Amino acid sequence: MSPTRWSLTDLNLSRLQPHRVREHDALFLLVCSASFIESGSDTYTRNLIERFDDDPEVATWLRDHWEPEELQHGAALRAYVEAVWPGFDWASAYADFFDEYSRLCTMDQLEPTRGQEMVARCIVEMGTTTYYQAMHEACDEPVLRDLFWRIRCDEVRHYKHFLSYFMKYRGIEGLHRGRVLTALVRRALELRKEDASIALRHAVNGRLRSGAPDGGPAPIAQAEALAREAIGLVGAHLPMDLAVRMTLKPLMLRPALQRAVERPLAVIGRRVLLT
Repeated sequence: MSPTRWSLTDLNLSRLQPHRVREHDALFLLVCSASFIESGSDTYTRNLIERFDDDPEVATWLRDHWEPEELQHGAALRAYVEAVWPGFDWASAYADFFDEYSRLCTMDQLEPTRGQEMVARCIVEMGTTTYYQAMHEACDEPVLRDLFWRIRCDEVRHYKHFLSYFMKYRGIEGLHRGRVLTALVRRALELRKEDASIALRHAVNGRLRSGAPDGGPAPIAQAEALAREAIGLVGAHLPMDLAVRMTLKPLMLRPALQRAVERPLAVIGRRVLLT
């Protein structure tokens, strides 16, 4: 197996300044929910490897590069949570999350064709890239900012790989733009209602049970407010222009047409986030 491009020791936890984030509920929930999703990524990877089992190029990359890098993201985020918020029972909250999340990770959830699945993966990588970039901008704790940027750069590379595999299967399957757009829209609409919302809900539940990060138990009535605050923090810093460019790339629009639609789509996207 090829080594990942960085390791947990590269984070240099001696630079940790926990006072900058320890009482930041929204940031805690976002780091925690991301750690859940990344830690469970091997479940989804197995489905993809099975779908592409007769394509050594794709299957090998998924198994030897994508999966270990995603799992490293989860391990690094978990280590950060446990270092800064030791009162939070990560293992218990993750077990509750995974019990629900794993039921979504079935072969039936994959797109009908390989090319369309690669389009869907591009959308997911777009979402993670912009999420981690937003979090990098939203915090000022040096170790966490460094970690967010490292993961963001990994996700950009993953996006490029999935895009190249999409191009390969686009030719093989003769995918026309309408089918590509269908897959793009379908996956984009699912981004906020599947794994991210499940992870955030279980992070909130764990937060309420443990009283982390501030040490005092929070009433259940605060659950929705905590979730809204976390979502608002992402929305305030999300690089919508980048999100639109990455989303449109698989459509292979003419440069002039893509430039013409990028700005209005970014404006619409920002309005949606604020509603």
